[in-house]
Amino acid sequence: MDDWFTVEEIDSHTFAISEYKHWEETHCYLLCGQRRAVLIDAGLGISNIKAVVDELTELPVMAVATHIHWDHIGGLKHFDTIAVHESEKDWLSVRFPIPPQAVKKSLTRCSCDFPEDFDIDDYQVFQGMPQRILHDGDRLDLGGREIHVIHTPGHSPGHCCFYELGRNYLYSGDLIYKGCLHAFYPSTDPQLFYESVRKIREYQIAKVLPGHHQLDIPVSLIGEIEDGFAQIEQNGLLEHGNGLFEFRGFQIQI
Repeated sequence: MDDWFTVEEIDSHTFAISEYKHWEETHCYLLCGQRRAVLIDAGLGISNIKAVVDELTELPVMAVATHIHWDHIGGLKHFDTIAVHESEKDWLSVRFPIPPQAVKKSLTRCSCDFPEDFDIDDYQVFQGMPQRILHDGDRLDLGGREIHVIHTPGHSPGHCCFYELGRNYLYSGDLIYKGCLHAFYPSTDPQLFYESVRKIREYQIAKVLPGHHQLDIPVSLIGEIEDGFAQIEQNGLLEHGNGLFEFRGFQIQI
């Protein structure tokens, strides 16, 4: 097993594949059904996540992205079947919105024990054509497991969460996690971010599986983040340029 990645078992058919050695501490999730599997997000692309996936399942795997940011799509190059939301298809297949040098600067901004065969000069943001386009309300049938696509824009135009009925898992991407929630880039929308947090509150959620940092987070964090956005809005500050807002266990930057 590649020691760049850490694999943690959520249940006997669900695995978190994490990059704890990097400051982003990204989490990707492998969901295995009876007939096929889905990998939610593909990480940084520093090491080959497909090799790890192949050790965990022999099922055919479709890689789906919560959104097309470099830290979630790096490993898509290793998969034959890729799915992204319709709003960000062109980000993946035509032009990534962030310059390569800015990505490399972010990738190496903190000291990191990169794999010996990793060369930052050779690093490229993945570009390719998705085989499936996702829409709000779509369902991914794995055989005995059904994953619902929830369009949750704000952090990016095509950001999606994935909800599993039955287990009541929410794979929250960059919408919900302990850390700094980013809604300050030109391509973000703080108001839509707030609306997306309220949207997922409609679901019966037993477990939140975030895109970054602490893996085991309470479901109550969703309500706390909603309250944080509500407070910012009530103060008339829910628009770009108003800075960083500190809350217990998370921050919101707009």
